[in-house]
Amino acid sequence: MSTQPKHRGLGRGLDALIKGGATRPGTQPAKTAAPAAAAAHAKPAAPGGKNAVHLVPVHKIQKGPWQPRRHFAEEALKELADSIREKGVLEPVWLRQAGEIFHLIAGERRFRAAQVAGLAEIPALLHEVSDLEAREMSLIENLQRADLDLIEEAEGYRDLMREAGLTQEEVSKRIGKARATVANALRLLDLSEAIKRALSAGTLSAGHAKVLLGVDPNDRDLLAARTVTQGLSVRALEKLVAGLGRAKGGQKKTEPKKAGGALDEKSAKQLKFLADRMQQELGTKVLLSPARQLADGKREMGRIVIEFFDNEDLSRLLETLNLGDLA
Repeated sequence: MSTQPKHRGLGRGLDALIKGGATRPGTQPAKTAAPAAAAAHAKPAAPGGKNAVHLVPVHKIQKGPWQPRRHFAEEALKELADSIREKGVLEPVWLRQAGEIFHLIAGERRFRAAQVAGLAEIPALLHEVSDLEAREMSLIENLQRADLDLIEEAEGYRDLMREAGLTQEEVSKRIGKARATVANALRLLDLSEAIKRALSAGTLSAGHAKVLLGVDPNDRDLLAARTVTQGLSVRALEKLVAGLGRAKGGQKKTEPKKAGGALDEKSAKQLKFLADRMQQELGTKVLLSPARQLADGKREMGRIVIEFFDNEDLSRLLETLNLGDLA
């Protein structure tokens, strides 16, 4: 059985996506700005001619290593799959042929939905492009559709810079975004993994991230956890950060009391685990000191220290601890 894809007339909607690419036979290309140099230079592969759309077996398509998108909403995929069953795939995916298989350049959501819908073949445009051009085309298409979450977008910019040796200014020109947009996105990669996961999930916004980037890295995770737990707005987070700054300004720095009897590694890890869990639950810094026996034979009591920023924060903690009647 031949592995060459069949071709047919182009589906609807692609005209506005890529200037200089394929169009429906008998139509004129849409008069829109080219999304990027890589897309403009891409050459549809033979056979079938420059404007051909091919029907490619779904089982022969593999995700390209340059795909910037990692997260897909299951419910949205099911809805698209239902639409595909009823109307078909209205817009071709972009592929690059590599022997018997095809690497997906753009249209991964459509491809996944086609799999869910049980399609045997999917309409596709074939392009002869390098890995770098494929990455750029994929990133552009996802950005145009607003399909990427904040971290996926930032990682896409970073990978383009690394692999092509591009500056932020050059990336901004190729992608069609302001340089400040690229720079601000890249800053998100300096945040902790926990905060980046929250940004990807949408429980923290770009506005929240901007505020968190302006505070001490040691305070970011706690502030982020409290923001998510309480559903704080950006303005509320700014107020919280301002209160934290005032509280720290009034604190006297003291050296922690050192006691004899150092913890073994297992106990230290367990203590840290407990402190981290308490911090996540309470949304503020928690210090745990274990009970221990000193060198002179006396015992030192263990301590739990829960920090709060102001009276409002204290009231919140009392409510969390089911002691709201004391507030």
